[in-house]
Amino acid sequence: MSIDLKQLKYFLAVAEEKSFSRAAERLHISQPPLSQQIMKLESELGVRLFARTTRSFELTVAGKALMQEASDLLGRMRMAVDTIRQIDRGEVGRLRVGIVGSAMWGPIPGLLEQFQSQFPRVTWTIHELGPDEQWDALRGKQIDVGFWREPKRDEDELKHANLRQDLCFQENYCVAVNAQHPLSRKDSIALTDIAGEPLLTLHLDQSAEPRYLVQCCVNAGFQPTIFQEAAEPQTLLAMVGAGLGVALMPETTARIGWPGVRFLPIKRNPPSANLYITYPIQDDAPVVRAFLKIVNPEGE
Repeated sequence: MSIDLKQLKYFLAVAEEKSFSRAAERLHISQPPLSQQIMKLESELGVRLFARTTRSFELTVAGKALMQEASDLLGRMRMAVDTIRQIDRGEVGRLRVGIVGSAMWGPIPGLLEQFQSQFPRVTWTIHELGPDEQWDALRGKQIDVGFWREPKRDEDELKHANLRQDLCFQENYCVAVNAQHPLSRKDSIALTDIAGEPLLTLHLDQSAEPRYLVQCCVNAGFQPTIFQEAAEPQTLLAMVGAGLGVALMPETTARIGWPGVRFLPIKRNPPSANLYITYPIQDDAPVVRAFLKIVNPEGE
């Protein structure tokens, strides 16, 4: 049996118009090939679909049944084609986003809100992971994109992992100090002003970011005194608020009111807190492409 969708489309037109001439006009074809297709369909099915007399033109019982089935089938086909096209445009699917915790104080919530507004049928999830964990998750295809801060990954390392890293948001680090600390009375400070202060930092063995900040201090001319390490930036800020030390934090952290904490800009050569997005370069995922256009509308 060889029945194609065109035959069913022609049959429906004739059944709905109850006229070969009107159906041919609707389909923008001449009547003879339309009649031939209907006869071929009847031959393939081995049934009569129309009861024709000189005075009437009616569907047979088999024809009425086929009309319902063909209508349902073509409707499902149109829906399937529409869904496939939406998937190709990134309008349907799933997006798994890896982030470092401090990224949620910056542009990420706004990007996600915009993405949700433009692509409401995409399901997205947030996975709060450190940079090293995101690196492993990207290579293991457990997340689709990842956001983390300086330092940027080496280009050869990215190429070897089939990943790309683009600058997403530029900002600097500032110094979080207790509101009662003598430094809090200043509008801005030099990085060397915290040389003798107990430094609170994220775990040095869990990502390159805190090691980068320590190196920035060394480059400024002093070896910082690390007092405590923590897993989350909010833990550092709680300790700053308790007067246990100072911490280097992204400037966007100051948008949130932290009790007992002041955020001081760094005057000269502040450490970079630039936020990068990392994603596979050989995985042609439409949802990822759609998200990247939100993140960087002027990109490629």
